[in-house]
Amino acid sequence: MAPPLVLITGGGRGIGAACALLAGRRGYTVCINYLRDADAAMAVAGAIEQAGGSAMAIQADVAREAEVLRMFAEIDARFGRLDALVNNAAILGKQMRVDQMDVARIERILATNVTGSFLCAREAVRRMSTAHGGNGGAIVNISSRAAVLGSAGEYVDYAASKAAVDALTIGLSKEVAAEGIRVNGVRPGLIRTEMHASGGEPGRVERLQGSVPMGRGGLAEEVAEAVLWLLSAQASYTTGSFIDVSGGR
Repeated sequence: MAPPLVLITGGGRGIGAACALLAGRRGYTVCINYLRDADAAMAVAGAIEQAGGSAMAIQADVAREAEVLRMFAEIDARFGRLDALVNNAAILGKQMRVDQMDVARIERILATNVTGSFLCAREAVRRMSTAHGGNGGAIVNISSRAAVLGSAGEYVDYAASKAAVDALTIGLSKEVAAEGIRVNGVRPGLIRTEMHASGGEPGRVERLQGSVPMGRGGLAEEVAEAVLWLLSAQASYTTGSFIDVSGGR
């Protein structure tokens, strides 16, 4: 029997890369989606293969439907199936208040974080749902504690996009529960990744970790453990649920 196949969007760095590496160690064949950094994605795929696993890197902008369709067509052509999806690809802008945001920024955030998650989930359901002739599967959407906390003065648009991902998780889980697909979410808190630098504050975790009850920032590998549990058979009766990996914040 072939190993299960997982697609991880934004899998070349941060939480996505940690999920890809752990999935490889857990016996998955891993498709690593990336937007621009081919070298990073190939490095993750190479690390999985060096450890005895199987992986491929595949470029696509999840905000663009044509590119999502091409990505899934490539997966179909090579593997002929899909067993799991981790909707991880996301972006944020520089820290600012809502009254400073222009429409281009807002649309860019929502296109990747919300539309991209919807498009990838749609294509995964079309392949995994028993109503479409599939064998079932699992989807994990990477949300954020920002969806609950709001990220005032920093990234309210990002927080709103992740709240939309939470709604997608709840609604889709109910739509496909009887079709063999479980849909869950993980909400990371202050995690040590490169994303903070892209928001303009590389030291954000250090500044805010005092507000975390556990007193520290988290690691991408700690988030990956929650994601892989939700994908696994051990979570067979869990759908429409969320795991907060946030140190209590």
